Parts: sequence; structure tokens; C-alpha cells
Amino acid sequence: MEKIKVGVVGTGFIGPAHIEALRRLPNVEVAALCEVTAELAKQKADSLGIARSYTFDELLKQDDIQSIHICTPNFLHYSQSKAALEAGKHVICEKPLAKDLKEAEELVELAAQSGLVNAVHFNLRYYPLARQMRVMREKGDLGEVYSVIGSYLQDWLFYNTDYNWRLEPDKSGDSRAIADIGSHLMDILEYITGLKTVAVLADFNTIHKTRKKPLKAVETYSGKMLQPEDYADVPINTEDHANVLLRFDNGNKGVITVSQVSAGRKNQMKLEIAGSKKTFAWNSEAPNEMWIGNRDGYNESLMRDPSLMYSEARSVISFPGGHNEGFPDTSKQMFREVYEAIAAGKQPENPTFPTFADGYRELLICEKILESNKKQGWVEV
Repeated sequence: MEKIKVGVVGTGFIGPAHIEALRRLPNVEVAALCEVTAELAKQKADSLGIARSYTFDELLKQDDIQSIHICTPNFLHYSQSKAALEAGKHVICEKPLAKDLKEAEELVELAAQSGLVNAVHFNLRYYPLARQMRVMREKGDLGEVYSVIGSYLQDWLFYNTDYNWRLEPDKSGDSRAIADIGSHLMDILEYITGLKTVAVLADFNTIHKTRKKPLKAVETYSGKMLQPEDYADVPINTEDHANVLLRFDNGNKGVITVSQVSAGRKNQMKLEIAGSKKTFAWNSEAPNEMWIGNRDGYNESLMRDPSLMYSEARSVISFPGGHNEGFPDTSKQMFREVYEAIAAGKQPENPTFPTFADGYRELLICEKILESNKKQGWVEV
């Protein structure tokens, strides 16, 4: 088997997560790593067991590298994705796809013209029970969607001493909690329900209006301890917490809450989707169990077990029931579908994986949510 050679750009939290998932695919080789300087690239490549290291421009010149994973801070996604496509590389980009809709639209058009495989890392779709809920809805088990309640809660920015580049709008954009984790939530809700969000009403809150920025580099989730003299006070203009009311194209409603200051919630996405036949409830911190609510008769608990699930959901399951699968498996399952397309050499007509067009869609919703918060009123999507 001739392996597809991949270059990964960026080595923060998510870059190594991509690398670990890619290494679990038999037809893929993580051949090269890229960082901002040649020295840092070499250091990171050595630590991750990757033979070749480059700066970004050097990476794009490597003819044997077929695919590029963009795992850098948000402000680089557009320029690096564009350059990679123009260099003839397939591109898998972290979300958000770009910093604004104009950039995202350009990338969607460029990708379509190129015919190259393009994907955005909305990996949370690939929890097996998320796929199962979608298939159950498609087969009519849920019925008409009456309402949606969603939340995505974290505590990694709980203290005013917690700091990361995502707090800086020039690197991350004008929205933080909504753009960072709310985008995953909005994507998976539309993916499962099949509904489109047509209007939003948002209200943001910045809990820590001033934070203490470390004067030394601290990586995401590293938990490094610094002394008081190692910090500088900086004003914060992006949201720690957000509530959003939603209107859907079937005439019904929903609500989401997103927070990065909820103590004890490390990375919890919860969904409750009420339909005319049943209610589905699911929690990403206990991803192998799904609650099914019934008006007449017993409620049910479905464990992630391929023998109990629809065949259309089994494709994203690798292990039998009782052998739990979690966050690292979502990227593996997504990349497996993406690299089937790359092996075929072009973007499928109807991709099963999230594409640049999906990235544009979520950026559109996030921008409308941001606009709604500024106006303190309803905004159509």
C-alpha cells in the first residue's frame, strides 16, 4: 500500500491530536511537521517522532506531500488554507475556516474550482451516537423536531489568571466562546436535526473584564504555575459566556448556552432534542450512552454498541459494545472518510465529512450571533 503523505501545520493542543488520529489510519503517513521557525519545527518534530520539519513556505514546496492539516491559530487559517490549495494540496483546516465571511467564501470558491479535497475539523459529529441520532431522525424515529436545548461548558478560562491566544481578537476573532466551542454546538445541532437556523437572539457576558496575561508562554491546557510578577493586566472584550435563542426553518425554536467559566465542566457538550415521537439526550463527557424519552412507555438508554445501532452509524464505530470510544476516535473516524476521498483524488459530489462549505455556514451563524449581541435584538441568518 502506497501511503498518502501528510504535513501538519501547528503544534499547540490540536495539532498533536490530529497527528495521533492520522497515525491510526493504515493508508496515511504523517511525513512532515511545520512551525513558525525551522528551529521550533525541528524541536517539535523530534519530540513527536516525525522525520521532516519545515517552515510553512518550505512545506508547500515538498512535492510528495499530498495533504496539509492547518492546526494554527484562527488568524492564519485563511492565508494558509489558500496557499495550500494553490500549491495543489488537499486541505483539512481547523475551525473557524477564516476570520470573516469574505475570506471563507473565497476559500469555498477556490476549493470548488480546484477539485481538491477540503474539510473542516467538526470532529464532534463523529461520536457514534451523534451519527445514530441523525440516522434515527432521518428514518422518522424522532418525528418532527419540536425544540432543541444545547450547551457547551468548559472551565479552562475560569480564573482571571487563565490565558490563551484565543482571548486576543487579532488572533482569534471578535467572538471567542461562541466561535471556539459554540461553532461545534451549532454544527452538530444542524447535522443531527436536519434543520437550518434562520434567526438568532444573543446575549453575551464577559465575566473577567480584565485578565492577567502571562509574560511567559503557556500552552493550552498546560496548567503551568506562574508567580504574580509573571503577569500583566489586559482588558478582555470577548465573551466568557453566551446565551442564544434560535429559530429554525420548521417554525420551531431552540436555545443554547456556551461557557468557558463553568467550574468542573472540562469539555461538556449536552444536547436535548425533543421531537413529536421521542426525545434524544446525549452528553459528550459520557459519549457512549444516549437517553431516549417516551411519552407513553418506558424511557430507554442506548449504549454505543454496533449490534444495536443502525447500519449507517456502524461505519464510525471500531470496537464492540462495552469497549468505550471517545474524543480521540472522532478525529480518526472523520479523517478515515476524508482520506478515502483523498485516495480517490478529488472532493466527492456529496461528502459525508464536513467541508469548507460547512465551515462557511458555521462562520455565518457565529457572525449573526455576534451581530445580535451587539444590537441586543433578533437577527436573521
